[in-house]
Amino acid sequence: MQNTKKLALAVLVQTALISTAFASEQSESKGFVEDAEGSVLFRTGYLTRDKKNGVADTSSAAQTAMVKIESGYTQGIVGFGVGVIGDASFKLGDNNHAGNGMIPLHNDGAKDANGHVDAYDHWARGGGIVKARISNTEVRYGTQVLDLPVLASNTARLVPEYFEGVLATSREINGLELTAGKFTKNQYSDQIKSDGNRLDRAVVWGAKYKFNDAFNASYFGTDIKDRLDRHYINANYKQALANDSALTYDFSGYYTEWDKEANTKLYSQIGSPNDSFDNSIFAFSTTYNTGPHNVMVAYQQNFGNTGYDYGLGQNVGDGHQTIYLPNSYLSDFIGNDEKSVQLQYTFDFGAVNVPGLSWTSAFVYGWDIKATDNAGTMISDDEQEREFFNQVKYTVQSGFAKDASLRLRHSYYRASDNYQSNYIGDTNEWRVWLDIPVKFF
Repeated sequence: MQNTKKLALAVLVQTALISTAFASEQSESKGFVEDAEGSVLFRTGYLTRDKKNGVADTSSAAQTAMVKIESGYTQGIVGFGVGVIGDASFKLGDNNHAGNGMIPLHNDGAKDANGHVDAYDHWARGGGIVKARISNTEVRYGTQVLDLPVLASNTARLVPEYFEGVLATSREINGLELTAGKFTKNQYSDQIKSDGNRLDRAVVWGAKYKFNDAFNASYFGTDIKDRLDRHYINANYKQALANDSALTYDFSGYYTEWDKEANTKLYSQIGSPNDSFDNSIFAFSTTYNTGPHNVMVAYQQNFGNTGYDYGLGQNVGDGHQTIYLPNSYLSDFIGNDEKSVQLQYTFDFGAVNVPGLSWTSAFVYGWDIKATDNAGTMISDDEQEREFFNQVKYTVQSGFAKDASLRLRHSYYRASDNYQSNYIGDTNEWRVWLDIPVKFF
């Protein structure tokens, strides 16, 4: 494992020194001030989960302003820059049934007269970065929102999840992008502390290569100290058909091996300190596009002696979005030994003179799930889950409100009896986001 990481870092350094035939990003820098960008995203968010079988419902509504200000790079062989990112929010209403990742809860255990944990009335978070660039290689240090298949910030709540550390990205070879980084803090969307998930250390590395306009592939890996090693692969091919139609084939998968230290520190419920746990999960999807219509079918399957895990409890340094697989909505269909299939349909209403409006509907069914009780004892190997998902989104195309969007999302989720307490449990969920972006400069 160490050799793999050293090789990735060595390649990243070497490619930074290679002269290439295409333009250098740093040579095109206009300046520290001239290339500066600043914006704020005003978001009104509402998330409610109507739980069944006697489980308490959760519901939250809040308003936030997410600010991002970043300088350009100074001119010269090596360019330098700075930036800040952050959010300031307040709750809408009492939010007595919070606890779904939207609004921070007071950690002193204080409860109101109805027995609910008290939610923050208002809060703010954020941090800064420093950055440097030479040629087409960039290094950023500080508070960041990550979009890596093995370490991804959750952006499906009111505000994003933040990581703190260093990330290097190199595009010195045409079509090839290399990534390497190390992160030591992780702050989930509803956490006040900058290291609320108590991440010790996560090292990441990876590569993406575009072979041509139709075919690209990628590999990423991570080593989260005392928790797990994880690897991800993806291949995507687009086949052009007649009449501007196309078929897209996508294969993706993860292999995860848990560190034995995690058995006692975090995963004691699934085995003894000497047990070994691993998981492989892969998915294959085919998407047909013609005009405003997109139809996707997907198959996903788990292997190993435990299910895929992207953040059981806390301490993994992952906010439940590191699952770059197709069968992922409210449920991610990641149970032990689970198999799942999906049918998805998307329609673009621009074809009927309503540009900016889209509708997506999907049904996912999972089966052959191995379920355990609270002591980790196997109680069944034939559990099922299913989800019916619908989303409507409208984005304003012009005028003073250009790029403002409204998104309504609903999930109807049901699971068999022995899979109720193991995972989500029967739930009807609504998410409503109103986003209004404003660009300063």
